[in-house]
Amino acid sequence: MKASLLWALFAAVNEPPGARLKELVSLEGVRDNQLLGYGLVVGLNGTGDKRQTVFPAQTLSNLLERMGVSVPATALQAKNTAAVMLTATLPPFAQPGIRIDVTAAAMGDATNLQGGILVLTPLKSVSGQVHAVAQGPVVTGGFVAGRGGTSQTVNHPTAGRIPQGAIVEVAPPSSFASDHVRLQLRRADFTNASRIAEALNRKFAPKGEPQIARAEHSGMVVVDVPPLWKARTVEFISQLENLRIEADRPSRIVINERTGTIAMGKDIRIAPVSILHGNLTVEVETSFDVSQPEPFSPGETTVVPRTGVGVKEDKVRNINLKEGTTVDDLVKALQAIGSTPRDVIAVLQSLQAAGALDAELEVI
Repeated sequence: MKASLLWALFAAVNEPPGARLKELVSLEGVRDNQLLGYGLVVGLNGTGDKRQTVFPAQTLSNLLERMGVSVPATALQAKNTAAVMLTATLPPFAQPGIRIDVTAAAMGDATNLQGGILVLTPLKSVSGQVHAVAQGPVVTGGFVAGRGGTSQTVNHPTAGRIPQGAIVEVAPPSSFASDHVRLQLRRADFTNASRIAEALNRKFAPKGEPQIARAEHSGMVVVDVPPLWKARTVEFISQLENLRIEADRPSRIVINERTGTIAMGKDIRIAPVSILHGNLTVEVETSFDVSQPEPFSPGETTVVPRTGVGVKEDKVRNINLKEGTTVDDLVKALQAIGSTPRDVIAVLQSLQAAGALDAELEVI
């Protein structure tokens, strides 16, 4: 056990630097395909769609008609049936017969899909072609307990998944050329596109041989398959994916003001600047007193409002940043004087407005 742990640590330390190419790019033409379907979930315990939702009853009537049972939609009460919208993702090169997961969500006023079973439903792509068919029990991951005003709902019982609930019938249109490969950068960047082309030429086109890779623009690198790899395109792509590139990443600070979360790099520089930060709090409070007249007097009992105003201003906190200071140093200094995440966000936004922050500030 100790030997295997030491070997794992040794492998991690000696792993080449940089990111694998498969983390930075994707192959043009090799992509997921979204599928959509409309179906019925049956077997619910009275938690399906009510009478005012018309289309589940019409759908159930049409389904029974195809099975040789003629029942008008107006005569059906579909309280154990719910109309659902189905979504699924068809992976590239998915062959007929493999299974994929399906998500089902109630469309009408059904209150719970727990215990329901999806009836055979086709799943179509944007072109209208049926690529898969779905059927099976719905797993909601939530429940409703009690009834009336004493009920308790956990998670979302009106949406659920059908694990491995769809069978692929038609393969998706995923393909790539055998003579050249087009690499799409997940984040368009001129520096990274140039570095990828340079690394590919250095590995597959030694000195004296024609180069095989060229960067068309910041989001695309075109690679010609070398003659030795013409009959082994899959193996060539495998070699491409495992090639390591020292990617250049822009300095960025991401702020979520709703939760007070800040994500940032450690070596983001800040220009020399002085920061003054303080809080001003104005508090207005109103209380009500009762004015009671003397016994047997003609006066009336009245409510008299009394308003008090309080003003509290914290002392200004000062931070001086010198040349070469990073955002990490700034955050540590703000924490040392008792600043909250909201204070840090306000300071970072002020630094960007002042032009003293050498990074992009993104608020999500």
